[in-house]
Amino acid sequence: MNSYIFFTILLAIAAYLSICISISDFRHRIIPDIYLFPLMLIGLILTGYYSYPIDIYTGIIGGTFGYLVSLVMGIIFTQIHRRSTTDTPAPIGMGDIKLIGVGGMWLGVFGLSLALIIACIFGTIWARIQGQRYVPFAPFFLFGGFLSLIGMLFLI
Repeated sequence: MNSYIFFTILLAIAAYLSICISISDFRHRIIPDIYLFPLMLIGLILTGYYSYPIDIYTGIIGGTFGYLVSLVMGIIFTQIHRRSTTDTPAPIGMGDIKLIGVGGMWLGVFGLSLALIIACIFGTIWARIQGQRYVPFAPFFLFGGFLSLIGMLFLI
């Protein structure tokens, strides 16, 4: 019984941290580490102790994969951006890269791939409707991660 209560509390804290990350990225275009690191620790606890939604090994592989792939993409985009213009911020920041790594820890490689696809589709639609050039990625990634998590729980 106590195990279920602790599990529920961890999920509630993770939901609160996700909302804080989304609001911060949407308003200020920054993802503070004070929200990311507890989210990462909760993901490690859930995958390690509860094997939810994946086991710890899949979570570590997914987190490493997500961080490295997004880091390489971030470096490439930043180099292209520096050559084109200097007065606007970089298209992808370290907060987004760390968030994708945390998402990989929660979802594994398969779930992370699905979350990224969903985030890119909804982010592109939002940018087209709003006429925005820069998209706050965190709200769309967290929404995609939530849908991916639900899909993994019910479809796998």
